[in-house]
Amino acid sequence: MQQQALVFALIGILGIGAQWIAWRTGWPAIALMLVAGVVAGPVTGLVIPDQTFGAMLKPMISIAVALILFEGGLSLNFRELRKTEGAVTRLMLIGIPVGWGLGTLACYYIAGLVWPVATLFAGILVVTGPTVVIPLLRQSNVAARPRTILKWEAIVNDPIGALCAVVTYECLRRTGEGATVVAVVGSLLAAAVVAGLMGYLAALAIAWAFPRGHVPEYLKAPVLLVAVVGTFVLSNLIEQETGLLAVTVMGVAIANMRLDSLRDIHPFKENITVLLISGVFVLLSASLDFGVLRHFEWRFLAYLLAVLFLVRPATVLVSLAFSKIPWNERLLVAWIAPRGVVAVAISGLFALRLDQLGYGDGSILVALSFSVVVATIIAHGFSIRFVARWLGVQGPPRKGLLIVGSTSWSLSLADQLRQLDVPVMIVDTSWPRLSLARQAGIATYHGEILAEATEERLELGQFQVLVATTDSEAYNALVCSEFAPEFGRDAVYQLGGSGDDEDHRSLPEALRGRAMFASGAGVAEILERERLGWTFRKTRLSDQFDFADAQAALPDQSDMLFVLRKDGRIVFFTHASRPTPQAGDTIISYGPSRHEEPEAARGAVRNRNEQREVMS
Repeated sequence: MQQQALVFALIGILGIGAQWIAWRTGWPAIALMLVAGVVAGPVTGLVIPDQTFGAMLKPMISIAVALILFEGGLSLNFRELRKTEGAVTRLMLIGIPVGWGLGTLACYYIAGLVWPVATLFAGILVVTGPTVVIPLLRQSNVAARPRTILKWEAIVNDPIGALCAVVTYECLRRTGEGATVVAVVGSLLAAAVVAGLMGYLAALAIAWAFPRGHVPEYLKAPVLLVAVVGTFVLSNLIEQETGLLAVTVMGVAIANMRLDSLRDIHPFKENITVLLISGVFVLLSASLDFGVLRHFEWRFLAYLLAVLFLVRPATVLVSLAFSKIPWNERLLVAWIAPRGVVAVAISGLFALRLDQLGYGDGSILVALSFSVVVATIIAHGFSIRFVARWLGVQGPPRKGLLIVGSTSWSLSLADQLRQLDVPVMIVDTSWPRLSLARQAGIATYHGEILAEATEERLELGQFQVLVATTDSEAYNALVCSEFAPEFGRDAVYQLGGSGDDEDHRSLPEALRGRAMFASGAGVAEILERERLGWTFRKTRLSDQFDFADAQAALPDQSDMLFVLRKDGRIVFFTHASRPTPQAGDTIISYGPSRHEEPEAARGAVRNRNEQREVMS
C-alpha cells in the first residue's frame, strides 16, 4: 500500500514536472513526459506499473483515456466545425479507409506482417489521439483552422481506431467459427450505434437534470465524472472497445447543448485532464520493456519512415483533394499525426488475442506500436513549430493587448501601445464610443465581450493581456473573472479593486482582476486625474539609465503602469506586484503633465551619473 502511494506521488511529480519544464522551456511536453517515464521505468526501475498496480493497470488507463476523450469532446463545438470547410468530415469518411488501406500495405510489404495482423494493426494506427495532440497544440502557435482540424480529428478518430481493430479481430475470430464477414461487420456497427445512442442519452440526462436543480452545484462535477465512467463501462459490457465512442459522443453532445451550468466546472475538468494526460503518459513510457525491443528489426525502421512520410501524407492529401483548404494547411495536417496511449494499449490487448488465435506476429505489435509512438512524438513534437513557421500557418503572435471599454483614458493608453508597436484592440458595445478609436486608426470590435458569439468572431489567441477600463468597476471585475481561465489570472487587469472605499471592499479579491497601478487607482480617481491633465510617459531603460533614474526623473505622484519587456511581454504594476525592469525594457507611467523635469529629479539623475563615472 505504501509503495503504491509512493509510485502515485512519483508519477504525479514526473508528469506535472515535465509539463512545467515544457512551459518554461518551450520544449514539447509529450516528449518530456515520455523521457521522464522511460527514466523512471526501464532505466531506474523506480516505477514498474505492472508490478505496482497489477490487474488494475489496464482498467485505470482505460478509464483515464475515456475521461480525456470526454473532456476533448466538450471542446468540440459544431460552430467551430463549420470553419474547417468540411476537412474533418473528409478525414473521417475518406481518410480512415485510405489510411487503413495504405497502412495495411505498409505493414505487409515493409514490416513483413501477415495480412490479418497487418490489417488489424493498420486499423489501430488510423488514430492520432488527444493525449498527444492536445498538449502539442497547447504549446504551439498553429493557425486556427489547422488547429481545429487536428483537434477534431484526434478526438473523433480515437474511438474509431479502436473499432477498426475490433472489427478486424472479430472477423478473424468469427469467420473461423463459420460466420460471414457481412454478419460480423453488421453486428459490430449495430453495437457502435447503440454505444453512440447511450452516450447521447447520457448527455440528455445531464442536460435535463443540471438546469432544473436536480443536482446541487457542489455535486455537478462528481456526478458528471461518474456518469462518464458509468457510460464507458456499460457500453464496453455490450461490446468491447465501444465505450470510447460512447463517451466521445456524450462529450460532443453536451458541448453543443449550451448548458450554462457547465461553465463553472470547465476549470475543474481541464485540471483533471492535465493530471490524467500526465499520469497516463508516464505510465505508458514506464511500461516500456526493453526486452520487447529485441523483436525490433531493421525493416521496421523502413516501416516507420513509410508511416511518417508516405502513409500519413498520402491519406491527408487524398482526403483533402479539391477542398477549400489551402495547400500549406494541408501539408501541416499531413505531417502532424503523433500516436499515443490508445494505440499502445489496444496493440497490447490484441497482441494477446492474436496469439490465442494462432498468429505469431501478434507479439511484434507491442514493439511496433511503441516504436511508432516514440518516433511520431519525437518527430512531430519537436518539429511542429518549425514546420508551421516554414509553411506560414502560424497563428497571430500572442503579443497584443485587449482593452474592454472605450473611454478617453483607454484611447490614450491604446495610442501609447501603438507607439510601442504593441497590437491593441478596443472592445465596446457602443458605436459612438468606438468612433474616436476608429478615427484614430485603432482596431475595434463592436459587441458584448461576454456574449457567446464573441468567442466565434474575435480571435482571443492574439492577445496576451486583457484590461477592463469601463466606468463600472463591477463590470470590469465580471469581465476579468470570465476571462481569467483564458488569459491567466495574472494577465487580466482592471481599474480599481484595491482601494479603501466601500465599493472596493464590496468585491472579494477572487472576483476581481489585478488592480492596475501600484496605488490601485479606481475609476473615479482616474477620471479625476484625467481632468487634471495627467498624461502617459514612456521611458526606455539602459545600462546608463536604470529604473531608479527613471523614477527620479518623473514628476511627483506619478504612477507606474506597466513594463514592456524586450521579448514583447507586458507586465503591469499592481498593488500586489512590483516587476523589476531591466535594461532594454520600456516603462509606461501615468502622471501630472509638466513640461520640465523637477530640479530635484534632474539633480538625482546627475548625481547617479557622477557616481558611476567615479566608480568606473
